[in-house]
Amino acid sequence: MNWRRTSTARYNQQPDGLATLVLGAGQAGRTLVGALRTAPGYGLRPVGFLDDNPRLRRAAGLPVMGRLDDVASAARLTGARAALVAIPSLPSPRIAQLIDRTVAAGLLVRHLPSFLAAVERDMRLSDLRGVHVGKLLGRDEIHVSSQRARALIRGRRVLVTGAGGSIGSELCRQIHGFGPAALYLLDHDESNLHGLHLEITGSGVLDSNEIIIADIRDRRRLEQVFATTRPDIVFHAAAHKHLPLLERHPCEAVKTNVRGTQDLVDLAVRHGTSRFVLISTDKAADPVSVLGATKRLAEIVVQAAAGGPTCVASVRFGNVLGSRGSLLSVLADQLAKAQAVTVTHPDVTRFFMTIEEAVGLVLEAVSMAEYAETFVLDMGEPVPIVELVHRYAEAVHLPEVKIRFTGLRPGEKLNEKVFSDSEVRVATAHPKIWATRTSEVPPGLPALLDRLYAAAGDNDEPQTLALLRRLLPEYRSTPHPRTAASLAGPYPDGF
Repeated sequence: MNWRRTSTARYNQQPDGLATLVLGAGQAGRTLVGALRTAPGYGLRPVGFLDDNPRLRRAAGLPVMGRLDDVASAARLTGARAALVAIPSLPSPRIAQLIDRTVAAGLLVRHLPSFLAAVERDMRLSDLRGVHVGKLLGRDEIHVSSQRARALIRGRRVLVTGAGGSIGSELCRQIHGFGPAALYLLDHDESNLHGLHLEITGSGVLDSNEIIIADIRDRRRLEQVFATTRPDIVFHAAAHKHLPLLERHPCEAVKTNVRGTQDLVDLAVRHGTSRFVLISTDKAADPVSVLGATKRLAEIVVQAAAGGPTCVASVRFGNVLGSRGSLLSVLADQLAKAQAVTVTHPDVTRFFMTIEEAVGLVLEAVSMAEYAETFVLDMGEPVPIVELVHRYAEAVHLPEVKIRFTGLRPGEKLNEKVFSDSEVRVATAHPKIWATRTSEVPPGLPALLDRLYAAAGDNDEPQTLALLRRLLPEYRSTPHPRTAASLAGPYPDGF
């Protein structure tokens, strides 16, 4: 059959999904088509290939509809609305040229490496699309409206730190849809930035001023960034977050989580940023870990900036389902390998939320902030980890699962809380979002922070921990031996 005479109707008679052209009919392209057919949740329906090999007529049961540069005519014929570039060996300039041509034809475009990584996550059961989230959470997922945030962000310059991470990247996706005047993606990982920018813009040509490689621990670089971008709104998601590792490296936690936050909020105030939101954690409530203590201190640093022209706020998350390195990704990996699932303690519980809930909360917080509040989503009752493991195994049709208990590690709580004992819980305009008015900023805070930063800069761990305890009397750290056992396994918190 000559592809040029094939009617559009033939392709529209296939199952539902976004009609998609695959650029490259080699092994990678054929594998990609097979993966899409087994992962319909992506909503992509392959309708044909494009390839520069003139001898190819069909591949994986689909027609080869012309050369790579024929994307516009093939799209008109098939009604395709998306394209996947599936030629790993293609030189970068040629990939960029193809992407630009595909975008010009009005198609959404994805590049093979990032898309196959997502397909692989599905094949390893770590994606949530096939699992009823409410069943795992023990409650209905909360859909937080972001209309006020949409109005606030439209036409503004927005900076997101930690843009390549799980929360940061989802923030960028949603903010991009709100029509900002500019969306600055800041991260120290250039690979994550590349993938995110390609996903959001459909272009692999990295010549945009909105891509910023920077480390939040480099104040001089941050000064340059703020002077150049003049952001109206800052979402600060960059942080060190691995609880067991930070127990072993408290100085690094201070350098990033505390001093990095202070430099950012100071520069935001100096350069006239209207709103600044810190992404925090429920471990900041009556902390017992270095992670919790440094994030609580970051909240205090943000609170200390209140009262000026910049409106500041913090947002506390529970554990985020589906984020990189989260409980579900480790659980899925262990189940896929038929390994025993590792849980720290039979009675351990945690608060959980989805990435969508977390980002919805952040976007609402930026519009509701008034007096340096810390916002928390009403996540219902904490979920027993053992119960969640069994729910997940049942959802993916694994009748039997073995659990191995490893013991709580230094800095881990048996049960988390979202508010400390000294904090007052306050209702907000949203029925599922609470806020807290924290106590006054500790006296002598600037001088003590200077001493903390000096100790961390000298990599003096005993002095760094002593100053954390002095700054945060509620911080109750747990001693731990410096052994490999304290880092047993790649497990996320409580797991």
